[in-house]
Amino acid sequence: MGNLGSSFGPRQLVLALDHAVSFAREDFLAGPSNAVALTLIDRWPDWPDRIMALNGPEGSGKSHLAAIWAETTGARVLAAKLLSETDLPTAFATGALVVEDLEPAGLDERALFHLLNLAREESAYVLLTARSALAGFPVSIRDLGSRLRALPSVALAPPDDVLLRAVIVKLAADRQLAVDEALVNYLANRIERSFAAAHAAVVRLDEEAMRQHRPVTRALASELFR
Repeated sequence: MGNLGSSFGPRQLVLALDHAVSFAREDFLAGPSNAVALTLIDRWPDWPDRIMALNGPEGSGKSHLAAIWAETTGARVLAAKLLSETDLPTAFATGALVVEDLEPAGLDERALFHLLNLAREESAYVLLTARSALAGFPVSIRDLGSRLRALPSVALAPPDDVLLRAVIVKLAADRQLAVDEALVNYLANRIERSFAAAHAAVVRLDEEAMRQHRPVTRALASELFR
């Protein structure tokens, strides 16, 4: 390994490691921004419709909520980008299905339309997740547009200050980083109030701490997030 280090100069080689993220119900961080969405998941099967949509910004908890629901219902989880390659009758085998990360770009409209129709025929439960509201998707199939506009949906909002701080602590714990209140408050006051920004900040701190062989502290944060 010493030879590798010298090959890359004075900067240490930082390895990109996968960090375990728990999608268990007890590890979901609840707050005002996601309270309605969490209630929807917890009250199943008492839903206003068998097909529901969750939308919200990156990192807002859609995948975590979908995983909680899938665990409860036995639902299969399908990436939206694989819709056209999926045998839908098989996907509905358990009577429940999660379709993750729908987005207008590259959307296979016919596959999605077929999925919604089949779900109705099978009386299956479906949870769709997307960053933006499905009602605003610019689709060319008129009947699909009508279906999407009619679907009940729940939006997740950006976190409030209390939840943002809790998210920073959890993200740090996922990476086995010990952070104190001063560091958490410093970060929360200097980053965009979003889950994606919190994730990016914790990753940057972790990687820079490894590179410099320093602990993750407020002093390090002040150098990176002035």
